[in-house]
Amino acid sequence: MQITVRHAEPDDYEALHRLFSEPSVVAGTLQLPYPSAEAWRRRLAEPSEGTYSLVACANSEVVGSLGLETTTRPRVRHVGTIGMAVRDDWQSKGIGSALVEAALDLADNWLNLTRVELTVYTDNAAAIALYEKFGFEMEGTHRRHAFRDGEYVDAHSMARLRG
Repeated sequence: MQITVRHAEPDDYEALHRLFSEPSVVAGTLQLPYPSAEAWRRRLAEPSEGTYSLVACANSEVVGSLGLETTTRPRVRHVGTIGMAVRDDWQSKGIGSALVEAALDLADNWLNLTRVELTVYTDNAAAIALYEKFGFEMEGTHRRHAFRDGEYVDAHSMARLRG
């Protein structure tokens, strides 16, 4: 199986709509359920400045997504924030690793970011282990960070520093 990571294109909107319609993906992100395909089309066709959208493809099918956001604010332009999702049927098959590796290459070698940060729910042990594998460290816990499935849940703040 060939895994490739590439820039998300506007034509990927249907695949991302399907990905972010999966209940487990919604539960693991800050997305709301029942996303509209049109919202995904607009997001890909008109990205915000400093937003880099990557997709992971297995045999040319989109099976994961990662967003890297930066800012032009002078005092924090060295910081990037990532968020990602992998389709249920592609969990634990290297998709997350391929996405994080590509994002860190972009951050380190092209954008000159020295801090990449993320927020991950405290009950997402697989994601935490993945991020730690790439040098992310726990910086703190946000209590009652998000409302998910009828209750408030905690999230960890993690970051990887370079240089």
